[in-house]
Amino acid sequence: MRARRGTDRWTTCNRASASPRSAWAVLRRRSNRPARSPSKERSTSGVSGAERSPSGGRESRWGARIGASLRKNAQPVFSRRAASRGDFPMDALVLRLYEIEAVKFGNFKLKSGIFSPIYLDLRVIVSYPDVLRQVSEAMWSCVKQGGADFDVICGVPYTALPIATSMALTNGLNMLMRRKEVKDYGTKKAIEGHFAKGQKCLIVEDLVTSGASVMETLDSLNQAGLQCSDVVVLIDRQQGGRENLDGNGLKLHSALTITEIMQVLQRNNKLSDEVVGQVKQFISDNQVKGISNSAGTKNGATEKKRSLPRRLTYEEKSVQAQNKALKKLYQVMTAKRSNLSVAVDVTSRDRLLRIADAVGPHVCCIKTHVDILDDWDDATAESLAGLAKKHNFLIFEDRKFADIGNTVASQFSGGVYKISSWADIVNAHIVPGPGIIQGLKLAGMEKGLGLLLLAEMSSEGTMATGEYTKAAAAMAEQNKDFVIGFISVNPNQWADHCPDQSLVQMTPGIKLGKGGDGLGQQYNDPQSAIERGTDIIIVGRGIYKAEDPCKAAQEYQKAGWDAYLACTGQREQQ
Repeated sequence: MRARRGTDRWTTCNRASASPRSAWAVLRRRSNRPARSPSKERSTSGVSGAERSPSGGRESRWGARIGASLRKNAQPVFSRRAASRGDFPMDALVLRLYEIEAVKFGNFKLKSGIFSPIYLDLRVIVSYPDVLRQVSEAMWSCVKQGGADFDVICGVPYTALPIATSMALTNGLNMLMRRKEVKDYGTKKAIEGHFAKGQKCLIVEDLVTSGASVMETLDSLNQAGLQCSDVVVLIDRQQGGRENLDGNGLKLHSALTITEIMQVLQRNNKLSDEVVGQVKQFISDNQVKGISNSAGTKNGATEKKRSLPRRLTYEEKSVQAQNKALKKLYQVMTAKRSNLSVAVDVTSRDRLLRIADAVGPHVCCIKTHVDILDDWDDATAESLAGLAKKHNFLIFEDRKFADIGNTVASQFSGGVYKISSWADIVNAHIVPGPGIIQGLKLAGMEKGLGLLLLAEMSSEGTMATGEYTKAAAAMAEQNKDFVIGFISVNPNQWADHCPDQSLVQMTPGIKLGKGGDGLGQQYNDPQSAIERGTDIIIVGRGIYKAEDPCKAAQEYQKAGWDAYLACTGQREQQ
């Protein structure tokens, strides 16, 4: 079947002018039955569903409903003669999707762990028959405009299955169904339905980001002997999916793009310029490239699948580390079997020292915020350093320097806190430029201290993304004698810009229970953080506010270490 422009088996109807008689004729032609007037249809005696037609005859409840539906509104019914998406009321569809919250704007955690200002929840359309119909019609119009060539269609499990079903029922298409989990009994088929090898299949998906789910379905269809050249989706997220599919010989037909959705919502005063800017920046910063099928083929040629390099163990990182503090950190982590840092963000020296002593045996690092302490003095610094020696951990002062080089040098070594005299690690923003690194290096290099750059932050609405993150990676690469790594959230996302795996990645906002604190902090769990490329998990309130901080630290230590072992292939995660 070639979906193309021009006439087809049935013609456009207008709800304002179409009569039940003409509608009945259309339905009869589609089902290849002899055309009969509704007035000639007879209901079986005793069937209560028969209703009187406007022409005076009797028709079935089904026929009456069709007629009533056609008479109801003056909006054009979608037809297979539609030559372009312009013939379909896309604005109305977008507004309806927004109304039922299939398209949302805010701050949403994605499967990858990163936060997005837009979220598409197309699963909800199954609860709205009118929307499901509009979606399938819009996608069919898009397919016809693009001239897709196919014999059968197949929906990608699971959200696209009702969409594909609606398309098949409305347009008389032969449909197949792919099993996401193949049964180990019965026919053991991955593709269900009747088809012949060599037939062409149109893949139906709800949306595309990278194209990975489409490629999984393509694998199953190819293995069943079906050919694929076209994919239709409702929404293209514009994050590289179109290019990835094109690189694998698949033409993407999308009814909508994120940009088009935002344009409609802006025109209707549903979306601010600020939100639009945030979404555009997110799309630009989160492009996904290089997806291929399981065979590693691309346009018929064998290609090695894109993947991250083998993850180094902490021992291997220690050997490669160029900074004294960084080498020590990895050695402590290995010796104590801990990648846990506890952020003891309390306001009294006694509580700071008490918690540090309790969790000390289970951590590789204690993170402090000395400027929130009400009673800091030199004796506190001396006591904290003593605990670090007793329990073999490093001290990380979360100062977040952000001034010019000369100023930060003084802040680091002098003032009330004299940070360089007791801390092993500090951190800094890169806003002032490379000069901030040079200023801190003057005060800390000779003492064997290390500097972390803030590449990403775990707070909602952070500006530390995209080009900012790439700039931080570039500065670190040029100063590996003093810069030891980053504060980050999703380091795998920008691993190409930081090829040196010896640099440590530390992620804050870790909690065994996910969520937020209502003040902008967004929590991630230990396993997902380690899987996304972090080396050290930083836990604050989940430990220092626990009834038993020592016990809580043990739980986080085990969760973080197990995740590390699993990610480095040293043993299977329990």
